[in-house]
Amino acid sequence: MTLEEKQALIAVARGDAPADLVLRNARLVNVCSGEIQDTDIVIKRSRVAALGRGYEAARSIDLAGRYVCPGYIDAHVHIESSLCTPPEFFRAVLARGVTTVVTDPHEIANVFGLEGIRFMLDAAKYSPVSMYVMASSCVPATRMETAGARLEAHDLQTLAGNPWVLGLAEMMNYPGVIRGDESVLRKIEIFADRVLDGHCPGLTDKALNAYVAAGIQSEHESTTVEEALEKLRLGMHIFIREATNAHNLLALLPMITPENSRRISFCTDDRQPADLVDQGSVDYMVRVAIAEGIDPITAIRMATLNPAEYFGLRDRGAVIPGSRADLVVFSDLRHPEAESVYRGGELVAEDGRVVVTLPDRKPVQLRHSMNVRWEAVDFAIPAEGKRIRVIGVIRDQLVTEHRVEDALLVDGYAVSDPERDILKMAVIERHHASGNMGKGFIQGFGLRRGAIAGTVAHDHHNLVVIGADDASMMAAARRVGELGGGLVAVDGERVLAELALPIGGLMSDQPISKVRQAIDALIAAGYELGSTLHDPFMAMSFMALEVIPQLKLTDAGLIDVDRFEQVSLWVD
Repeated sequence: MTLEEKQALIAVARGDAPADLVLRNARLVNVCSGEIQDTDIVIKRSRVAALGRGYEAARSIDLAGRYVCPGYIDAHVHIESSLCTPPEFFRAVLARGVTTVVTDPHEIANVFGLEGIRFMLDAAKYSPVSMYVMASSCVPATRMETAGARLEAHDLQTLAGNPWVLGLAEMMNYPGVIRGDESVLRKIEIFADRVLDGHCPGLTDKALNAYVAAGIQSEHESTTVEEALEKLRLGMHIFIREATNAHNLLALLPMITPENSRRISFCTDDRQPADLVDQGSVDYMVRVAIAEGIDPITAIRMATLNPAEYFGLRDRGAVIPGSRADLVVFSDLRHPEAESVYRGGELVAEDGRVVVTLPDRKPVQLRHSMNVRWEAVDFAIPAEGKRIRVIGVIRDQLVTEHRVEDALLVDGYAVSDPERDILKMAVIERHHASGNMGKGFIQGFGLRRGAIAGTVAHDHHNLVVIGADDASMMAAARRVGELGGGLVAVDGERVLAELALPIGGLMSDQPISKVRQAIDALIAAGYELGSTLHDPFMAMSFMALEVIPQLKLTDAGLIDVDRFEQVSLWVD
């Protein structure tokens, strides 16, 4: 605020000048005092000037006893996982009451580097949602993959002075932190006085102590109460996650107590359009938490004040004098559904619909990102033994199992075995036309025929293909290349469904409604081919992420994440 704006705000608070807007007869969810407060909410420009009765205003709205809480904050989200640009993502979450998001744009950074991060910041300008960025710490995630870019400490230094950059994003290279790797610690040092987010699934005991001693402050990868509590006891702020393919909310809710709830926030991490539109964002998590027995004020606080304080966003997270007038109006405290949403004192959404103009979809000025050396693409796997390592999918989780199975051998080659749900998987390098290609097998996708493919593959975003036969896999991969990046489902040579993602192979340039229709068709095609996973494409995107245990596949080959090293497909 300028000096003049602050003086005007104070004058309204004193009662010496009329407010711009008063929301009368509100039942305020006061996340500071932990009570429901009957009051008027007095607004001057973008700020709350006062709470109380007897204030004059140019305009008044009688809420007739409806509830008001602060605008929700998503503590950790990758907007690219919505397959939409920031404005279209905002269209989905704003109507749900989310007025602030903290994003790590490392998906597009792994394709374009700093150029991708700056694209996201630019795309979010003048939007009715505040988008803050955490500087992507692991581009690439590890040395065991080929990404499109590399960000070193000196690259991240260029972001440190940006007021929209809050700190260092999830430090996935926890082995590097624990070893005291100099290049990793240099990145941490740049943001030592800021926020340092963590990412350490399954880490425990002395290794966890070493990770926290480096200054890491939060964690969103916990899957059990025991894991989360160990991290909480060492001072980490716990983000409970409910993503499309990582459902951790119900498992972790039992950890919440009145004594520890102030150190816990909600985040969505990765959500696809149908879940965002049908269920919602962190607002959905609030409703589920309340339904499962968490006190409503506590649940709302974990989506508002807690993340605001963790990130040092002192102007939001509570409805108090001087705070931003980011507000959610609803009728049922036990099932809060946003009826009206205010951002900076302006009505921006009503009855589930955004009522303000979002920024135009500008022509995207990013380079082409599909560079596959097609003559090197060969899905054949010559037999080198009888037993193979297989990635074991765990439903609704990002972690996998490291299984060993008998290979199905035909004419001297290992092939897919749909009868045992063992499918061939390949990761094709698509950034530098290197010809790199990792090949392996995966169990748990359920495809009986055909193949699915896509360029959404955390975090390197190479071209991933999973299929029941080599011909279908080639057809799917080729079609993704023709689209310039995207998602495809095929049955033999026949394309069943597809979605072009021309922005880095990650995002569509279309409205979220059209993206959602395409995703629905793709998921339906996956079901037609035999998959029973909630979203087989989102699940596939994490099977190439070598920082989440236990076994993953990159363009370099099979990665044993527990040992943090490449291993042979063949056991014998």
